[in-house]
Amino acid sequence: MSETITARLGFFGRISLFFRQVIAELRKVVWPTREQLATYTLVVMVFVIIMALLVSVFDLGFTKIVLQIFG
Repeated sequence: MSETITARLGFFGRISLFFRQVIAELRKVVWPTREQLATYTLVVMVFVIIMALLVSVFDLGFTKIVLQIFG
């Protein structure tokens, strides 16, 4: 929308235009199926668990090293 048209709109007109544009964009979204959503959720959860374990192992290792040096 050109700047002159938005300049003519008042404050509430611009807010209304914004929400209409948001709704129009949400209608274009291709939503995942229930099976895809379950698969994506499982993949994310497994990844987060693996990363948490990796960070825990590094933390434990660095803690032992620091205690050996300064302990």
